[in-house]
Amino acid sequence: MSYIVNNRVFVNPGYEEEFEARFRARAGEIDRQPGFKAMRVLRPQGNQAPYVVETEWESQDAFRAWVGSDDFKRAHANPLPAEATAEGGGLEQFEVVEGTLARGKLG
Repeated sequence: MSYIVNNRVFVNPGYEEEFEARFRARAGEIDRQPGFKAMRVLRPQGNQAPYVVETEWESQDAFRAWVGSDDFKRAHANPLPAEATAEGGGLEQFEVVEGTLARGKLG
């Protein structure tokens, strides 16, 4: 079973590159967290759609432990300026009920 957390972030025009660069610079740090399975930063392809930062965990407890960790505090210590993001979005949390993977494919 997996636990999925999506953070929807409306990034204002002109801040997209900085938003993406922050995740590229941190790539790999979350990987060491117990119970962490995957992270994806999804760039919107439609007008006024938010970025989606998706993380996958072994359990809700693993996600909550990361939120209480020093790594989480460091990751969120220097946020983008207030004008970089618009209102809306927020966290969505899901427990996976069923899923599938493509057969014979890597990645």
